[in-house]
Amino acid sequence: MADKMNETAPSILSIRSLQKSFGALSVLKDISLSVERGNVVSIIGPSGSGKSTLLRCASFLEHADDGDILYDGQYALKGGVYASRAELNRFRTRFGLVFQNFQLFPHYSVLRNVSEAPILHGEDKEEVRERALSLLRKMGLEGKETAYPYQLSGGQQQRVAIARALCMRPEILFFDEPTSALDPELTGEVLKVIRQLAEEKMTMVVVTHEMPFAKAVSNRVIFMADGVIVEQGDPHAVLENPREERTRQFLRVFER
Repeated sequence: MADKMNETAPSILSIRSLQKSFGALSVLKDISLSVERGNVVSIIGPSGSGKSTLLRCASFLEHADDGDILYDGQYALKGGVYASRAELNRFRTRFGLVFQNFQLFPHYSVLRNVSEAPILHGEDKEEVRERALSLLRKMGLEGKETAYPYQLSGGQQQRVAIARALCMRPEILFFDEPTSALDPELTGEVLKVIRQLAEEKMTMVVVTHEMPFAKAVSNRVIFMADGVIVEQGDPHAVLENPREERTRQFLRVFER
């Protein structure tokens, strides 16, 4: 199932003709996109357009109905048929997830939240601890190692969540509206971290409603509406001079 495509330099993530319905509601309709290594792809669009469902399908949290999903040219999903459970578990080690509501373990300390997953995957505890402490310093959370999530601000909790995702050493990070639960000041804290990761050439797919951020950080912007990709391309072209009327209608809301 995990056979290679005939590509000399495959994208780190390729999605082809992806479809997903919930009952009679078609949420993703023939979605195709690719993500190159070291690039940031931002996905924008109105609520209900399928953005979060797309990320959940790419990370196997939802099962797609049809289409292909490939990581580095290897099929995780081919024609609607998934690879084996063992192969999917191997693919899962390649990406990290950051959710809008943090999803930290409330009864674990900050350090344990960050370090638990790689330890459970069999990595050396001391090596993981040092990596986790380094990531917390990078996130501006030094001194918070023994704190619990309820003792942190929303921005701090989201930075812990990013450190937790990075501690697994993923090749690609998925962000599902990482600032939607935060006030403007805390939003700035989290976007600063994501900008730093972009400067370090971390491959990322970011579902976001932060248009200035998407324009400044992304290599490509994708606009989705009604379960389809309406427009995609260079961030300045899509956000400043969109070709499609549906894109223009959406962006007018942010001009008010």
